Amino acid sequence: MTALLHNHLHFREDVFFILNDLYWGGIEMKKVLSFILLLMLTLGLLAGCGSDGSGSENGNENPDENTEQQASEEAAFPLTVTDALDYDITIDEKPERIVSLIPSNTEIAFALGLGEEIVGVSDNDNYPEEVEEKERVGGMELNVEAIIGLEPDLVLAHASGAHNSEAALKQIRDAGINVFVVHDAQDIESVYESIEQIAQVTGTQEKAEEIVSNMKDEFAALSEKTEAISDDERQSVFFEVAPAPEIYTAGKNTFFQDLLGIVNADNAAQEQDGWVQIDPEAIVELNPDVIITTYGHYVDNPVEQVTNRDGWGDMTAVANEQVYDVHSDLVSRPGPRLVEGAKEIAEVVYPELFEE
Repeated sequence: MTALLHNHLHFREDVFFILNDLYWGGIEMKKVLSFILLLMLTLGLLAGCGSDGSGSENGNENPDENTEQQASEEAAFPLTVTDALDYDITIDEKPERIVSLIPSNTEIAFALGLGEEIVGVSDNDNYPEEVEEKERVGGMELNVEAIIGLEPDLVLAHASGAHNSEAALKQIRDAGINVFVVHDAQDIESVYESIEQIAQVTGTQEKAEEIVSNMKDEFAALSEKTEAISDDERQSVFFEVAPAPEIYTAGKNTFFQDLLGIVNADNAAQEQDGWVQIDPEAIVELNPDVIITTYGHYVDNPVEQVTNRDGWGDMTAVANEQVYDVHSDLVSRPGPRLVEGAKEIAEVVYPELFEE
C-alpha cells in the first residue's frame, strides 16, 4: 500500500506539470478539458486498484499486523519481575527458548502460542501432543545438565515444587539462566493470574487477555445453564483425588470448590480446608449425592473400587449409582482446560441438563 500511494503521488505531480505545459503552450481549452477528464478517470482506476474494501492490497489481512504485534511484544522488554519466591529477575528480550518444569505451565505456554519456543518439558507432560517432540528434563528430580544444555532464555518453574528443587534451580540461575517461579494457584482467580504471569514474562499479554476472557465467558455460560437447579435439586459432590487406603479430597480454598460453585453444586467436604486426607467413615457420614474420582487414568476400575467398599452400599451416591470418574488433568491442572473439567463435572452431576 505504501508503494502504491507513493506512485499515486508521483503520478499526480506528473499530471500537474503536463497540464502546465499544455496551458502555456497554447493548446485549446477544449482539448485541455478533455485531457483533464481522461486523467481523472485514470486516477480513479488507480485508486480502485489500491483499495478493495479490505484495507489491504490483495484483499488479505493487513500484512503489517504480525509485524506490529511482534514489535509490541518486543517493546515490553527489558522487563524486571518478582516471582512466587520473591526472586527479582530481569528479562532483556522476548524469550526464544523456554523450558517448562511442570505440566500446568506447559499447557498455559502452548495456549499462549509458545509451542515453538518450548524446547524442554517435564517427564510428566502429556498435553498437547506436541510435547512428545520436546526434550524431557526430569520430574521430581530435575536433570540440571539437560536443562542447561538446552540453552534456554527462560525456565518456568512452579511454587508447588520449587522448594524441593531449590538446589537445582540455584544451579540453573548460577549458569546465567532466568528462572521464573509461577505461584501455586488454588482457585480460579489465581489461575487467571498464573496465565497472566507467564504471559508477562514471555511477551504474550494480548493472547492471555483473550484466553482469560474466553474462560470467563465459558464459565458464565455453564453457570447460566445450571442456574435453574432448585435448592431441593442441588447436589452435594465428594471428590476423591486419591484412592483407598489413603483417600484424599479437596475442601474449600481449592479450584475444585470453585468448579462446583460454577455448576451450582455443593462440595460435600467444604468444611475441610485445602487438600486433605479423610477417613472412609467420615465420607459415609457426609453421605454425598455424587462421588467423582479423578484417578481413573492410572488405576483400573475406580468406580468399582468405590461402590464395592464395605459399609458404603447405603450411601446415597453408591445406592443411586452416581459414582463417576473424570480425567484428573482436566480438573486439577491450573490452566485453560479447567473449562473442559467444569463441563465434565456438570454433565455427570446434572446429566438431565445436557441431554440432547
